[in-house]
Amino acid sequence: MSWSEKSIDQLGFVSRGRSRHRPRDAAHLYGGQYPFVQTGDVKHAGLYLTDYSQTYSEEGLAQSKLWPVGTLCITIAANIADTSILAIDACFPDSVIGFIPDSEKADARFVKYLFDAVLKLRYRQFTQGAAQDNLSQAKLLALKFLVPDDVTEQIRIADFIATYDDLIENNRRRIQLLEESARLLYQEWFVHLRFPGHEQVEITDGVPEGWEKKPLKQIATLNYGKALKAEVRVPGPFPVYGSSGEVGSHEKALVKGPGIVVGRKGNVGSVYWVNTDFYPIDTVYFITTEESSLFLYHALQNVQFINTDVAVPGLNRDMAYSRGILIPDDKNYERFLSEVAPIQEQVNKLQDYNGKLAQARDLLLPKLMSGELVV
Repeated sequence: MSWSEKSIDQLGFVSRGRSRHRPRDAAHLYGGQYPFVQTGDVKHAGLYLTDYSQTYSEEGLAQSKLWPVGTLCITIAANIADTSILAIDACFPDSVIGFIPDSEKADARFVKYLFDAVLKLRYRQFTQGAAQDNLSQAKLLALKFLVPDDVTEQIRIADFIATYDDLIENNRRRIQLLEESARLLYQEWFVHLRFPGHEQVEITDGVPEGWEKKPLKQIATLNYGKALKAEVRVPGPFPVYGSSGEVGSHEKALVKGPGIVVGRKGNVGSVYWVNTDFYPIDTVYFITTEESSLFLYHALQNVQFINTDVAVPGLNRDMAYSRGILIPDDKNYERFLSEVAPIQEQVNKLQDYNGKLAQARDLLLPKLMSGELVV
């Protein structure tokens, strides 16, 4: 089977996303029916992208472009060279490049795996020493990489690798269902106050008898994460957490797990449970294992954190400390933990399994994408 060097534009249509309106945060652009995919959505997607955090209105669509299902999204700003294939029609800004393969020349999955195996490393040659990490369309088009000339060979390789991603995606969906069941249980008991035996308990001003409402400051300490620039991270066994969740790994941990991470800058007020030792960066607060609990984790997910820093959007710690947390009596506290602990244990196992699947896939990728290993 012959392989030859090609640039990405020799394999299909390539163009930057479009978002022409200034300012881009104008309210009338958003809230409609058209998915608006951003770099963070691409980063956290798997092989296929289905989830998004914003939508465009008709006005938003008019100053953008709707890309079809099957488009490969490639990030060129913020998080660089992350990729995912649209499973929905969607818009995206000029920080994302769209690639639509020529069906006779390329398979979108194969090109995505090329980025995962090769181009995420090679792009650094273009950005080394830059004040702001970025990858322009011109720089991307200048890259050449080996691809099978026969598209059926690309499809065969992509099919093989995709079996790993399919398993990872199935486990991710199971994790989402498990986490949703725990969230709904918390809301049923502690938001709607339909906890076991609630019919026999007097409730005054939203506080059941024997319960109390405390400010977060009396419950836990919000510690500041520590800066860890991407260029100095050494990949290792410990997850690195930012306000958008896990953003990489490092050879050393800063905090012993389990613990709780709360978004301070960027994705303000996001809340994550981290089961292992981890490294929280300076865009988050963290709560140590001594003060963390699954109850507090779910309670924080239901807190309305307020963005109070006008100049630089962020979560003010004093404001966060003032938020009230409803603390149940010991009986309902322990009962809740006994319900959610097995759920979290299943989540932890699925996350560990996904980590092993991803590791096995990533070991195979370079050999498959270079033609060294034949399927």
